[in-house]
Amino acid sequence: MHRTGLKIGDLARAAETKVVTIRYYEKIGLLPVPGRSAANYRTYDAAALERLRFIRRCRGLGFTLDQIRELLELSSDVARPCAEVDEITANHLADVERKIEDLQALARELRRISASCNGGGTISNCRILDAIAPG
Repeated sequence: MHRTGLKIGDLARAAETKVVTIRYYEKIGLLPVPGRSAANYRTYDAAALERLRFIRRCRGLGFTLDQIRELLELSSDVARPCAEVDEITANHLADVERKIEDLQALARELRRISASCNGGGTISNCRILDAIAPG
């Protein structure tokens, strides 16, 4: 990184994200509004890159933007007990486990529907479409 910092495109490449995403995170307050160069380009420092990478990692783990906001606020107070972080993580884990159960039930149902089809016949006799159709 040079003395004036990273331009938004450089930051996007370094964090493997899109420029529009960075602008959105700034708009909703997840990233602080950056300084500007003499040419009026946004300039970012190493702390902004680290924060953006943290946000991206949290998104990759499925945390919501609100949860990420809370985690960022908590991380700024290093002397604070980590019980709140534990609670956010435990709640997220419970949501993930519920989604896994739902997806496993969905997979079972799709296997059941698919097993009723032998692949022959016409659409008018398709048991998969019959099973999916409402009522």
